[in-house]
Amino acid sequence: MTALPRAAGILLHPTSLPGPNGIGELGDDALRFLDFLAESGMSIWQMLPMGPTGYGDSPYQSFSAFAGNPLMVAAPGTGASFHPHRVDFEAVIPYKQSLLASAFDDFAPDDSYRSFVVANAEWLQDYALFMALKDHHSGATWTAWEAGAAMRAPGAMEEWRTKLAIPVARVYVEQYLFRRQFHQLKQAARERGIRLMGDLPMYVAHDSADVWAHRDLFRLDGSGVPLVQAGVPPDYFSATGQLWGNPIYDWAALRAQGYRWWIRRIQAMFDLFDIVRIDHFRGFESYWEVPGDATTAVDGRWTPGPGAELFDAIAAALGPLPIVAENLGLITPEVEALREQLGFPGMSVLQFAFEGDGKGSEFLPHNFVRDRVVYTGTHDNDTTMGWWASAAHGDSTRNAEAVAREKAFALRYLAADGSEMNWTLIRAALASVANTVLIPMQDVLGLGTDARMNLPGRQSGNWRFRFTWDQVTDGISRRLRELAETYERTDRRAIDRQVRRQSPG
Repeated sequence: MTALPRAAGILLHPTSLPGPNGIGELGDDALRFLDFLAESGMSIWQMLPMGPTGYGDSPYQSFSAFAGNPLMVAAPGTGASFHPHRVDFEAVIPYKQSLLASAFDDFAPDDSYRSFVVANAEWLQDYALFMALKDHHSGATWTAWEAGAAMRAPGAMEEWRTKLAIPVARVYVEQYLFRRQFHQLKQAARERGIRLMGDLPMYVAHDSADVWAHRDLFRLDGSGVPLVQAGVPPDYFSATGQLWGNPIYDWAALRAQGYRWWIRRIQAMFDLFDIVRIDHFRGFESYWEVPGDATTAVDGRWTPGPGAELFDAIAAALGPLPIVAENLGLITPEVEALREQLGFPGMSVLQFAFEGDGKGSEFLPHNFVRDRVVYTGTHDNDTTMGWWASAAHGDSTRNAEAVAREKAFALRYLAADGSEMNWTLIRAALASVANTVLIPMQDVLGLGTDARMNLPGRQSGNWRFRFTWDQVTDGISRRLRELAETYERTDRRAIDRQVRRQSPG
């Protein structure tokens, strides 16, 4: 594990950036956001998963574990009008597809493009054909395609590659543009002393190029349908658990190949990012396995995961890496023992610190350790201002008396009067001993529940938040910098040493 220096940053998915095309892009507004981070004393930009989104527009349900989301590719617009504070995916997707089609028509392959295609052929060929086939089949899940395409019959694959040569080439160009723009953004971040932090979901979507092309690495029946699916049992986010629907890995098959697929996946992440958060880390110790035909996650069982063996294989291939383990939810001593054995810092969320009487909560700042990543809230939480307005975390089973006790304890603990609770939690996080603090942009701006990024269990309406530059005042930037400097989170030498870390080869 590569230690993280004492620093602070902001959690913002690029789709939430301002911009003219209805969705945040990897262009001028992303560079302007880097400037805002630098001016504010922030040295980390954390993003959500960057893959092409599928079901529900969720970054955690991507068509590929390796590809980038082409909706983020910056392209000249046509003057269309979009909502400034919300991504209207239904309108944005066809609009951006038309812009990308124009970019493809004008694209002239060069040596840089050809080098990209060769270097990424192992995943790019399968992904491009998958997306072309999916479009040809009107978006249907791959198990519903005609048998030759669904089962990847060699003869059928050759026929489809010829028939769909143009849409396949278009996907190649989209991925090249995404990777080129992201690398430019990464270089600009390094010039400003800012590290990019990525988010890697443990699971991949069933309707993805990864599962279609590597069915032997997942527990599927003969027609490709999952025998079991992933999720989590009931917790503070959902009374019936969360049924994610992702297929579960065949860990024996992955072990037999020396975890090669996982090594490639981690290597691809560190080609883009300086730090990587692994979502649902607890699943590597043991995971919640639900029958493939289940409709809720209530009836499942815990099954042992690969444990340290997987990460030992990754470290042997790539060396020690700055990885953060998402260890929220039903965490057991065995999960924490695995995390500590691997040297991965865990997470603490301040919004969870004050439930009940708060006594003994690991999320209270006086219980933090240095090797910790602290959030005011995550993408799955309400905004801090929304949380303070309800103090119920979306759980309607909590009564008014419990909420009142929670608020009273929070005010007493934080020595606060209840005003500007976003800044109260930001200060508490930055003042803590934890090395790393990450603040959602919504909390920096003091926004309410309407700006929430995701409500777990809600099937639609998530991932839509956007801000505008007129919300970002000079006073906000000065206030962030003063706090970061006061609590010694702006040591440029330590941060620069981390930024210069060589990515795994």
